[in-house]
Amino acid sequence: MKLKDYWDLLTIITLSILLDLLIFYAPDSFLRKALGLAFVLFFPGYIFITALFPNRKELDNLERLALSFGLSIAIVPLIGLGLNYTPWGIRLIPILVSLTIFNIAFSIIAIYRRAKAFEPWIPWITLEDVKKELEWEESSKLDKALTVILIIAIITSIGTLGYVITHPKPGEAFTEFYILGPEGKAADYPTELRVGQEGRVIIGIVNHEHRNVTYYVQIWLVNLTWDSTTNTTIIYEMYPMPGWFNVTLPDVPVNIEGNWTPQFETNYTFSIDKPGQWQVWFLLFKDEPPELPPAPLDGNYAETDAKNLILDAINGTVQSLKLNVKVTS
Repeated sequence: MKLKDYWDLLTIITLSILLDLLIFYAPDSFLRKALGLAFVLFFPGYIFITALFPNRKELDNLERLALSFGLSIAIVPLIGLGLNYTPWGIRLIPILVSLTIFNIAFSIIAIYRRAKAFEPWIPWITLEDVKKELEWEESSKLDKALTVILIIAIITSIGTLGYVITHPKPGEAFTEFYILGPEGKAADYPTELRVGQEGRVIIGIVNHEHRNVTYYVQIWLVNLTWDSTTNTTIIYEMYPMPGWFNVTLPDVPVNIEGNWTPQFETNYTFSIDKPGQWQVWFLLFKDEPPELPPAPLDGNYAETDAKNLILDAINGTVQSLKLNVKVTS
């Protein structure tokens, strides 16, 4: 047999390797999306069927085409399931490498099986072959019309699927808001201080809102209790702490493959001049901050509408973080 008799299998090997290169060097190209679609939905099943049934008479063309799509949909999740139990997990690079190895390995097996086949099946379809496959000459006008409609429906479905995959909807819009201890870890928070002693935390924000956002951060010192008999929060004291700030951040795409990296972090140092059990609340607002009532003479906002900010934060309608601090004299 000549090299051209394996053109389909050699093409799949070449395109699989080409897709690997595109993902690394041109990840946003249309060709990468188109090849990725075939790489997942067609190549695995096609080479698997070709390796199992190398002879022409074992399956007709339509059966091979249908099984190629069907088996691809079965093979890819099984490979993903296997990766789930490995240290690499279900991630882009492990899946890409696994499918590439699968495609190359079974293409080589299919080439060997085709070379040994008595009457090998080699894909080369002409219009006459299509008519014969569809039994076009023996079909009635109604059957021909239904066949044409079916073919149009299949082509439309494949086109729609390709468009949906290559033009995905934006993911969920959200903002990461966090505080870390002074060493940049989610530990060793300043939860026990003396009066006037400084505590330090790191405030971090990451914008995944699909647009530029100006963030406003307010920090409040609050003394409150929970009344279990009335299921209400009672705020006794509420003071604005120094260091409120705002920052404008561009959107950062969610990176599920690489290591997480911060977008914006700032050190925040505070001290509390009254002993007691306090809560330091960090409130995050987007685009514009809420209006505050006039400042009370004693600075305590607990009896003003500003207390609704803390109540909303407790209810989860305001994005917030809380640090419990015990202050001793």
